[in-house]
Amino acid sequence: YRGFGKSSGRRTETTLYNDAQTVYKWLSTQYPEDQIVLYGRSLGSGIAARIASWNKPKMLILDSPYYSFFYQVRQYGFWLPLKWILRYKIRTDFFIKKVECPTFVLHGTKDRLISFRQGQMLAGLAPRGELIPIESGGHNNLPDFPEYHDHLYDILHDEALYRRLRGELMEVA
Repeated sequence: YRGFGKSSGRRTETTLYNDAQTVYKWLSTQYPEDQIVLYGRSLGSGIAARIASWNKPKMLILDSPYYSFFYQVRQYGFWLPLKWILRYKIRTDFFIKKVECPTFVLHGTKDRLISFRQGQMLAGLAPRGELIPIESGGHNNLPDFPEYHDHLYDILHDEALYRRLRGELMEVA
């Protein structure tokens, strides 16, 4: 995104959303939306939830997501007024309520940066949400856990899981 790494340009909350939406629009010209999976990790989880709320992807996967920037800052007990600290609002908690696709929230139970509780709350707000705890996982080490990869595989390949979260009835053989 703008202003990260070697990318140039001024980063604002609006440009973060617009850049991600531009990528999504291009992607939707290459693939049908029912084949697009959005994945957001940490800071990217709020952006991914926003884009999912504007579109109709197959599913949304959030990895170590935060509830909202306000909630996150309050967890650390800052005493300064929030408007002086926060440049962005990025209300994952607000966006996720409008996401219509199945939403999977993977979160480490030992995450010290973004509490596991935030993942629990977000999964509860998602109309088609499912929390997938990674026992003893922290914020930056979930890929070190074999179950993380197992869960991602199931999310992407288990049609029954996908249909259940979509609210579709399964045919009985």
